Amino acid sequence: MNFAPSPLPETEPSRDCPLCPRLVGLRETLRVEHPAWWNAPVPAFGDPQAWLGIVGLAPGQFGANRTGRPFTGDRSGPLLFDTLAKFGLATGDYEGKPDDTLQLDGVMIVNAVKCLPPENKPTPEEIRTCRPFLEAQADAVPTARVFIALGQVAHQSAVKILGGRLPKCRFAHGAEHRMLDGRILIDSYHCSSYNQSTGRLTAEMFEAVFARALELRAAG
Repeated sequence: MNFAPSPLPETEPSRDCPLCPRLVGLRETLRVEHPAWWNAPVPAFGDPQAWLGIVGLAPGQFGANRTGRPFTGDRSGPLLFDTLAKFGLATGDYEGKPDDTLQLDGVMIVNAVKCLPPENKPTPEEIRTCRPFLEAQADAVPTARVFIALGQVAHQSAVKILGGRLPKCRFAHGAEHRMLDGRILIDSYHCSSYNQSTGRLTAEMFEAVFARALELRAAG
């Protein structure tokens, strides 16, 4: 598998980042079991001149941890990338692998936690430990003035790195939060397989969030 390079290489942790022992242990186990997988902190993906930042939770075991690209290779990917394509924010074909022709236009995707957590549940300490990388990546794309947080964990980290205060920025699907510097955060339920299969998140609900982001961009 050909892995995609990061568009923000100077902001990425090392491939063998040692900061979270529990995540390191899982990474080392999977490197033995699946040596052809990525099995490392998953880099950002997208356009370095993006106006829109998307903040996800963490890599999925058979998705980004395997392919090395956010939301690539599991059931979350088609909904996200089909939605981006519908709004003119992605070109090419999404095939669930990092060497397909998919490219993002005006969008940068980053994760609140860069390494695969057991059972897809990072601890509060792991989220805090990884937050400086998220902040560095948001700062590296100063043209991004609108952000979408996918899920409550991503929302909490996004609020903190954008300079907001959690008591005043409560998570809810479709909620909007304007930061002191003018950047805007929109919340969405995560496009996980579980949320899709249970109907918690529909394609129409998801598309409405991106339609609103485009409205905010047009309004300046």
